[in-house]
Amino acid sequence: MGRWSAQVAHPFLGWLALPAGLEWLDDGCGDGSFTQALVERQLPATVVGVDPAPAQLSYARRRVADARVRFLEGDAQNLPLPDACVDAAAMALVLFFVPDPLQGVREMVRVVRAGGTIAAYQWDLAGGGFPLQPILDAVHAGGYQSQQPPSAWAAALKASEDLWRSAGLVDVLTRQFEVSRTFESFDDFWRTANGSPRLRDLFASLSPAELERIKEDARGRIASAGDGPLVIKARANAVKGRTR
Repeated sequence: MGRWSAQVAHPFLGWLALPAGLEWLDDGCGDGSFTQALVERQLPATVVGVDPAPAQLSYARRRVADARVRFLEGDAQNLPLPDACVDAAAMALVLFFVPDPLQGVREMVRVVRAGGTIAAYQWDLAGGGFPLQPILDAVHAGGYQSQQPPSAWAAALKASEDLWRSAGLVDVLTRQFEVSRTFESFDDFWRTANGSPRLRDLFASLSPAELERIKEDARGRIASAGDGPLVIKARANAVKGRTR
């Protein structure tokens, strides 16, 4: 979801309206897509990216080779960082993967200095805003189940607002962003589904005939799905607040 995440990152950072020169935490940095956006847009003093996956961190280090940036292996529920060590923390498409989202937010509160900003964005899963939603709909219509993030409920605007307030944050605000990507064709869009964690294992378990039925159902759900360019929209829910 690196390209999709990048589509949200810049308007999201604009909404945060934070000055340049801050010290940032990219919590659940993954392959460094959001980290790269932070460096380009925010001109930070430093960024520390934390992620539990060594392979993702290895990719991120190659992607963002900047002296201001360092990457650490660690868990969002137990960050490998001291108290009050950064000015701002962000989670980009991560909160719904954290088994205990409230603990994840509390950990960000712990490491962010007083008056600092903590923010996140996640796909509007309940509202059908996932980038591969037409394909998911075809999967479910066929009687199959896709893999759900462990804390999918946390993606809703009200749920994330409640989490931020429960963690003691103030001036909590939410917002929804709509983004889009243009694909060369439906087949180009379909290929992106093969790398999605929500669909990869399911697709591998299906017969060629079953997979083809899902593909054709998904194609039919997109009115403009012909041989030409295809515009796909997605929606992300965002939340921000300040530490006391």
